[in-house]
Amino acid sequence: MQSNVEDSIRKKMEELSLVCDREIAIQQQRIDSAHSTFRKFLQDAQLKAQETLEIQAKLRMLKAELRTVEAELVKTLAAKTRKEAERLATVDSIAATKARLEGLKGLIEDQRARKNEYAEIISQQSGALMELEDLHNRSNGQREEVEDAISWYSKVLGFQIECGHGVKFVFTNIDFKNPNRQYSFTVRYESDVYTLLDCDPPLSHTKELLEELNQTNGLFKFVRTMRVKFQEATARGNFPQVISNDQDTSAISLSAPVSSVSTDCGSESPGKRKELQPVDFNRHSKRTSNTKGSRQAILSPGSASSLRRSPRFKVQK
Repeated sequence: MQSNVEDSIRKKMEELSLVCDREIAIQQQRIDSAHSTFRKFLQDAQLKAQETLEIQAKLRMLKAELRTVEAELVKTLAAKTRKEAERLATVDSIAATKARLEGLKGLIEDQRARKNEYAEIISQQSGALMELEDLHNRSNGQREEVEDAISWYSKVLGFQIECGHGVKFVFTNIDFKNPNRQYSFTVRYESDVYTLLDCDPPLSHTKELLEELNQTNGLFKFVRTMRVKFQEATARGNFPQVISNDQDTSAISLSAPVSSVSTDCGSESPGKRKELQPVDFNRHSKRTSNTKGSRQAILSPGSASSLRRSPRFKVQK
């Protein structure tokens, strides 16, 4: 009975041993499978870790490149901003230049207009200058004639004009017996009135002549008539006594066609009086004694040759 128990135990043990062997084999397979799986997983993990390291290295490189790109981007943006600012400044400068150009165009047009105007004025002035030069040349040509006429009047007629308290007309070569004897009279023109201040030697009927002078303004005729009267009185040899009426210094007031010009040359002493210089002879030769300003011309300084200009005083040589 004991042996049966042992046999049954032995059988159970064997069965359990078989079961255990099978279980061990299964577990060993499982362990081997788990080991291979773990090894494979470990290899995969190592690969993934390697890949991760590579990826991290690449990421660091990418980050560095990104930082570089960002720096370049910042520089590019700054350059773009600067260029945009320069472009805007250039646009503004171009606009200002265009505006200035328009202003300069207007200024140029104005300057051209002024240039044309000035050219026209210069042309007119050139023409006037040419006329003046021509007149000057003619005047130079006439100067010798004037000097010859004055020299002839001075030598032949002994005619002179002196400025003092009025205008003194002096004649010589009237008395053939005494050619150097001086005959003179002094006329003053003031407030449109002629006044006979002095006559040496005295003549008759000078009051009538003075009235005619104030009425007609014929000073040339008056001077010529006075010389003729000097000649006639000398030929007769009977000069009248000084008559207060004829030598009255009070003026015969008659309207004259010129403005009031005084012939009073100031309180010059006789030593300072000098014969007036001649002016242009032929320029006014066509003026008559009744023209406006003839009184002023003959009785003002610098116009001593006025008598010589009149055709009535021209004598053929």
